[in-house]
Amino acid sequence: MTDILTPISPGELLDKLTILDIKCANITQADKLANVQTERAALQNVVDKHIPTSDKMTALIDGLRSVNQELWTIEDDIRDCERAKEFGSTFVDLARAVYVTNDRRADLKKQINRLMGSKLVEEKSYSAY
Repeated sequence: MTDILTPISPGELLDKLTILDIKCANITQADKLANVQTERAALQNVVDKHIPTSDKMTALIDGLRSVNQELWTIEDDIRDCERAKEFGSTFVDLARAVYVTNDRRADLKKQINRLMGSKLVEEKSYSAY
């Protein structure tokens, strides 16, 4: 099968790359890690060709990586609660943290898209809370 190539916003591309960085650091199964590394290398090539470096861009990417690491931890913790069938205040706090943290993530992606002058910009339709 040939690769499917599709337009993507810079924010979405960098979001995916930072998630793959986190997966590379956390996945230990060799076959899964190999798949993640292959995908990561392909996306890194696109980033290297199309995303210019600057202090502002580096700060936004670092912020995105940090937020995605928070989400990774939140998702691990919420799955631990699910596995233990514990749906008390910790579970509720974690569930709420998912959307609050995802809102920060969306804001960082939007800032990246604006910095790059992207025509593709992710929009959310959720009401403020």
